[in-house]
Amino acid sequence: MNKKIWIDIEEPKTGIMFKSLIDKFQSEGLEILITARDYDSTFQILDEFGFSYQKVGIHGGEKLENKLKEYIQRLKDLFPLVTKFNPNFFVTFSSVEGARISYGLNIPSIGYNDEPRNIPVCKLLFPFLDKIITPKCVPKEWYINLHADPEKIIQYNGIDEIAWLSEYNPNSQVLDRFDLERGNFLIIRSEPSFASYFINDLAPDRTLISEFLPSIYNEFPEHKYIVIVRTDKQQKFLEKNLSGIIDDQNIILTRFMPNMVDLCFYSALVISGGGTIVRESSLLRTPSIEFFPGETAPQEQFLIKNGFPLHHIKDPKKVIQKSIEYLSRGDFSNRFDLSFKKIISKFDNPNDICFNYVMNNINK
Repeated sequence: MNKKIWIDIEEPKTGIMFKSLIDKFQSEGLEILITARDYDSTFQILDEFGFSYQKVGIHGGEKLENKLKEYIQRLKDLFPLVTKFNPNFFVTFSSVEGARISYGLNIPSIGYNDEPRNIPVCKLLFPFLDKIITPKCVPKEWYINLHADPEKIIQYNGIDEIAWLSEYNPNSQVLDRFDLERGNFLIIRSEPSFASYFINDLAPDRTLISEFLPSIYNEFPEHKYIVIVRTDKQQKFLEKNLSGIIDDQNIILTRFMPNMVDLCFYSALVISGGGTIVRESSLLRTPSIEFFPGETAPQEQFLIKNGFPLHHIKDPKKVIQKSIEYLSRGDFSNRFDLSFKKIISKFDNPNDICFNYVMNNINK
């Protein structure tokens, strides 16, 4: 009888990260149940990869009572799917519902976590997982303080984004698809302003993009700008507050873009209010600016320490200044090669760690 693995995908990053992991499990003949939550662009990413999956639950939004309500509902909806599938192992990134069900049904489990700043999720997650894969650059004590058993923690030398970039090969066809020129466009990503770990005075329907994009655009109107927001509310906010430039054909305002890694690789600059996209873009040697309002995360410190082109800038005026500085250089022709692969090969791939652990323990 084939061994079975249940994988719960609760956010876009997990879908991207688990692509190669799922491929590895399937190559071993394992039967896989993929469940996914409706959050941001998660479904679009899984559709792009061609995965078969069950849509279960939604994100609760910014209100605590709605988060709890959707958590309870998702537990109820996942339970019959999981009990029918009867998995031998559970794999997740940070699914609280999945961890609770796997614990309750005595299903061996392993999860990844690089974001102990997300305190509410971590407190609910760590006690239920059998193993937790974490970057060594994030202090182990942060996890222990959030109820993680130190014996459960598997540390590795690197960051999560290496999991998919170590196997990535650039595909320039994305440029023709969206009428782009290498080094002549920017990617701008809004903040996760409704996430539980996002602590700021910014309202969930707003984004600081409105404070720096016009100035950058006025300096470089011939560049194209791919502006990716996380919610309809943020999109409506920008449509209203960027009324003078939003109709320009060089500005693409959207909730989702396919082939994001390719876009990051060929872009002149990436600016984001969240960490994932600027971590992967800087690993690709693309100049990257994060404007997340919190402190610089250990993963970003790891990248900066190792010489990757990442900057954490909270002041919109300084974001403008650094962006203009990068874009004024003009010539990016010497950057679009595979040299990034040699650099990141020096670090550990967390997917290899997860795969080996599961394969070594699934038959026990």
